[in-house]
Amino acid sequence: MKPKHWILIAPILLLSIWSQAQTVSARTNEFEVDFSGGKQFINSTIPVVTWVTPIPETTFAQDSKFKIKAEVTSTSPLKSITISIKETVLTASRGMLSIQPEGTERYNSVIEKSLTLMDGENLIEIIAENMEGLRTITYRKVHVGSASLADATKLNRTDYALIFATDNYDNWSDLVNPVFDSRTISEELKKTYGFKVEMIENATQSEILRKIREYGEKKYQPLDQLFIFFAGHGTYDQTFGEGFVVTKESLLNDEAKTTYLSHNRLRSITNNIPCEHIFLAMDVCFGGTFDQALASSRGADDEVYKEQNQTEFITRKLTYKTRKFLTSGGKTYVSDGIPGKHSPFAKNFIDALRSRGGRDGILTLPEIVSYVEKLKIQPRFGEFGDNAPGSDFIFVAR
Repeated sequence: MKPKHWILIAPILLLSIWSQAQTVSARTNEFEVDFSGGKQFINSTIPVVTWVTPIPETTFAQDSKFKIKAEVTSTSPLKSITISIKETVLTASRGMLSIQPEGTERYNSVIEKSLTLMDGENLIEIIAENMEGLRTITYRKVHVGSASLADATKLNRTDYALIFATDNYDNWSDLVNPVFDSRTISEELKKTYGFKVEMIENATQSEILRKIREYGEKKYQPLDQLFIFFAGHGTYDQTFGEGFVVTKESLLNDEAKTTYLSHNRLRSITNNIPCEHIFLAMDVCFGGTFDQALASSRGADDEVYKEQNQTEFITRKLTYKTRKFLTSGGKTYVSDGIPGKHSPFAKNFIDALRSRGGRDGILTLPEIVSYVEKLKIQPRFGEFGDNAPGSDFIFVAR
């Protein structure tokens, strides 16, 4: 007996089937193909829809104006691309836009639209159909308005911390405080703020990249956060104009810097982790060169949140995509500190964590910066990658 449904996981699916109506429903990279009914022979590939914005399947927004961007590719000419806004999958469309690609866009089309959404839950549906009648359907949910933001805290929200600490090097001089500092920070994050913490000690470049890749393959909820911390040696190459994290096996005389982890690479792979809210802190020499412009910024103004309750404060703070960084210095060396007494940067960072954010129990990035900005070697604070204006990263005391 011929099966009615197949489930296939693949970016491109080659179909050679007897069928009349073929619909592909895509959530992430799962495709459901309905073979029921029909007698027409088709040899084709399904259209592939890749979301650029938003990436998460569920997003929270304050404003009704919402921008989407998606790329549609097909080896067979595209017939149409339809964008619909619904309340649920089964309800009628609130609004619809149909696009008939022409020219080269019949094979590779980029959709970039600004939509007006209603308060509450909105389902954005994209249907891409090619000339053979093969269709891909994909969705994104967007919650808009104060009520939806308040409901966000009912979701499972997880704070992760990935901490790399190196004080034992194969070729560079050993340090005294990175592991001690990082263990203390790890305990504060777990005990005070409920973070799920993973600490990697004295890792090679390959081990660091494999671990970051592991976090890049996790499934994150819209309000999840990821804190990444590096402690150890750092260096700067004047010729390359590039800063580097020194890993356990890094060579002293490595002119090509292939045994080092470059800030450019770290910036790129961190930005691509599919977590909406990422904060990267680095207690390493020349860490400030992570900022290509060596310029700091101060984040969102907290004054507008003073009249909100804790639930509204948390969800509104986590509405915007976050890519923030804080480093222990600029284009300079920083002190490792006295053995057993933490580095100057780590000491003040730990003090900020232990403050629990004051009376409201919420520690924000501007508050952390206030603890470290008066150090003799001035830290650098700023943004990278796809950071959205008004974003923040918060530590919520339990």
